Amino acid sequence: MNTDKILAESIAKDYAPKEDSKIVALKKLDNRAKLPATIFTYSWGIVFALVFGTGMSLAMQVIGNSMMLGVAVGIVGLIGCGVNYPIYKKLLEKGKAKYAYEIVQLAREIADK
Repeated sequence: MNTDKILAESIAKDYAPKEDSKIVALKKLDNRAKLPATIFTYSWGIVFALVFGTGMSLAMQVIGNSMMLGVAVGIVGLIGCGVNYPIYKKLLEKGKAKYAYEIVQLAREIADK
């Protein structure tokens, strides 16, 4: 067994032009369907977690003297975090519906091989 030959072949394989297989195309379509919902959900969650934390800090009078304002801001943040998952499910469903035909068609082509 010549290890130099194996190493050379593996390095050459990295630089060789790659064929776009149907599996790669299927994964790209799947990612394209799911990515917008994921990005929105993370952004929404981060923003409303920060709002909730700000409300907690206000309520405990760490960054102000208004407990009632802190409770109100905290409730807004809590509601925002609470609706995050239902919004994610709706956006994911919409993204899947948009690319469903292409994904199913490509998956059938792969399965029929």
